Amino acid sequence: MTTPSPLSPPRRVLMGPGPSDVDPRVLAAMALPTIGHLDPEFIRIMDEVKSMLRALLGTENDLTMPMSGTGSAGMETLFANLVERGDRVVVGVNGVFGLRMAEVATRYGAWVERVEKPWGEAFTPDDFAHVQGPIKLLAVVHAETSTGVLQPLDGLRGVADRLDALLAIDCVTSLGGLPVELDRHGVDAAYSGTQKCLSAPPGLAPISLSSRAFDAVLARRESVSNWYLDLSLINKYWTDSGGGRSYHHTAPINNIYALHEACRIALEEGLDARAERHRRLGAKLTSGLAELGLSLPVPEALRLPQLAVVEVPEGVDDRAARSRLLTEHGLEIGGGLGAFAGKRWRIGLMGSACTEENVALCLGAIAEVI
Repeated sequence: MTTPSPLSPPRRVLMGPGPSDVDPRVLAAMALPTIGHLDPEFIRIMDEVKSMLRALLGTENDLTMPMSGTGSAGMETLFANLVERGDRVVVGVNGVFGLRMAEVATRYGAWVERVEKPWGEAFTPDDFAHVQGPIKLLAVVHAETSTGVLQPLDGLRGVADRLDALLAIDCVTSLGGLPVELDRHGVDAAYSGTQKCLSAPPGLAPISLSSRAFDAVLARRESVSNWYLDLSLINKYWTDSGGGRSYHHTAPINNIYALHEACRIALEEGLDARAERHRRLGAKLTSGLAELGLSLPVPEALRLPQLAVVEVPEGVDDRAARSRLLTEHGLEIGGGLGAFAGKRWRIGLMGSACTEENVALCLGAIAEVI
C-alpha cells in the first residue's frame, strides 16, 4: 500500500447549519500537549469547563458537563437517563430534531405523545392544553435547526408543572449565540453541541440537569440501559464527592481543551454582546437575502438570528447552486432536511463565522449563483 499524502483540507467558510468555523484560538488549544485524564491539572481544567458552561447556560446546576460525542450524544444522554420503559413523554414536534427526540424516547420504551405544529411555526403553552398528566418528561427544541425557528420558553415551566413533568430542551444551535437561561425558565434538562455558536470542533455535547432531574436518574427502577452515557456513573468522574474521581472512560482530552478555550472566548466577549452581534448581523443577512428576492418563510419574530432559512428560488437547482458556492467561492451553506429537502437553504451565521465579511461574501456569492 502506498502511504497517503499528508492531509491538506481546503479552506472553507462554513455558513451552513453546522459545523461552524473554528476559532483559531480553539485550534491552537487543541494542539496543546495531551495529558492523562486523571492528571490533577486536567481535573482543574474539567472544573473550569463545568463552571464556564454553567455561566453560558444560565444555571447553577452542579451536574453540568460535556459528554463525549456530538450534540446527538447529548440528546441520547437525556433520554437514556430520564426515560424508563412505560414512561409517558410529550415531545413538541415542529421540525426534524423534534422528530428525532420522539424517536429516541420511543427507542427507550417511552409512550410518546407528539404535539405537532407546521414546520416553521413555534409552540405556545396553549398548544399543550389538551395534554393530560401526569407525564415524565416534556421536551421541546429551543432552536430548531431544520426550520430556523426560535422556540420561546416562557410559559413552558407552567405547562410542565401542570403535568408534573420534567422540562427538557434541545439548545444545540442556541448555546453561545442566544441567551439560554435554564434556571430563569425552569428547565430541568438540556443538551447542546460544541460545533455551532461555540465555534469548537464537533465531538462534545454539553448537558445540564437540575437536582430534581438527577434525583429522577438516581431513583430509576432499572439501571440506565446505555452504560457509556449513564450519568450516575460518569458524574463520579466529573464530580469529586470527597473520595476522588472515579474512572469511567478516557475523556477526549484535546477536545476538552478546545471547549475550554471556546467558553473563554464567549465569556470574554460577554453573553449580551455576543447575542447582540448575532442579532445585528443576522438581521443584516436576512435583509440582504430579501433584497435578492429570496423568500424568508419564518416570521421575523421567530427567526433564529444565527440560522437563516430561505426558499430555493424557482428554477434554481438546489444541489448545483450549493456546489457552485463551494467550488467557486469556498462557501458552504446547508440544504433542507426532511420535508424541506431540495426546497430550502439553511445559512448559518454562528460564532466565529458571524462577521460582517462573511455576510458580504455570502450575499455576493448567492447573487452570482442565482
